[in-house]
Amino acid sequence: MNIKIERISDMLVEQISYVLATEVKDKDIHFVTVTDCKVASDLSYAKVYVTVLDESKKKETLKALNNAKGFIRSKLFDRVDIRHIPELEFVYDESIAYGQNIEKIIEEIHEDEK
Repeated sequence: MNIKIERISDMLVEQISYVLATEVKDKDIHFVTVTDCKVASDLSYAKVYVTVLDESKKKETLKALNNAKGFIRSKLFDRVDIRHIPELEFVYDESIAYGQNIEKIIEEIHEDEK
């Protein structure tokens, strides 16, 4: 990946996290963690990966995030120094749950060895 794209991706993760924590007033968007951001090479599109503290509210949170993406983009325009803020899409990050599942399987294997 291009260094410029990586830098912009990291900047977007930081700034989106800040906007979600301080400026979004929607109750469904509490306790959201931005884990990663994949930006297209032409900077027109960004897929933002998020996790939520309460797994049962995953769908409501994603819906609220995608409804608030216009507001979030407008706040990013003031904070990120690039000409064009990419179109945002919020996606639930399955990698943490996947990692926890792998860890659980490894623990079960070690228990069976005892």
